Amino acid sequence: MRLPGPLHALNEGLAFLLELVAIAALACWGFTASGNVLVNIVLGLGAPAAAIVLWGMFAAPRARFTIALPLVLLVKAVVFGAGALAFYGVGHATAAIAFAVIALLNTALATADRDAHFRTAAK
Repeated sequence: MRLPGPLHALNEGLAFLLELVAIAALACWGFTASGNVLVNIVLGLGAPAAAIVLWGMFAAPRARFTIALPLVLLVKAVVFGAGALAFYGVGHATAAIAFAVIALLNTALATADRDAHFRTAAK
């Protein structure tokens, strides 16, 4: 299913917003995860940094390494799943569920759209 231009752009914009929200959720979780200030700083900076590096290396549109689609989807599931768990970890269960559902739908739609685009381009 290929999305019309405006819907494609909207879905891609939503994907970027979801990435930013996942990173912010990981930072919020990290900075409040423990009673130890040093641990909070390490987690608050390290968790989002790890997500950014993982995404940039394997899942970004201009990723450093090209990997098969199932592995890209796995990386996205790890980052978005960690973002949802981070929401849950700071006491926002409803936000965690909403984020996970929206990320799943967005990723599924983007994957179907890209697949249709490449099939059309190959003809």
